[in-house]
Amino acid sequence: MADLEQHWAETRGLTTWILILWFIFSFGIFFFTDSLNSFNFFGWPFGFYMAAQGSLIIFVVLIVVLNSKQEKIDEKYGVAEDE
Repeated sequence: MADLEQHWAETRGLTTWILILWFIFSFGIFFFTDSLNSFNFFGWPFGFYMAAQGSLIIFVVLIVVLNSKQEKIDEKYGVAEDE
């Protein structure tokens, strides 16, 4: 029972960090668009790039990171799914 509680605690912690990063890249980045537009990225203003494609790339990376770290947590506590 203690292992399941520890597993859930680590899962909650990981999910919390992923949601914080998601919030930063979905809402926080747009509050600083004007200052981010002061330099270019691949020929586009950086704030525009982050709004159009950059944040979507970050979201996909967050999904991959969440999946890989959650698999490690599951294996650590013996609750991983069989292949």
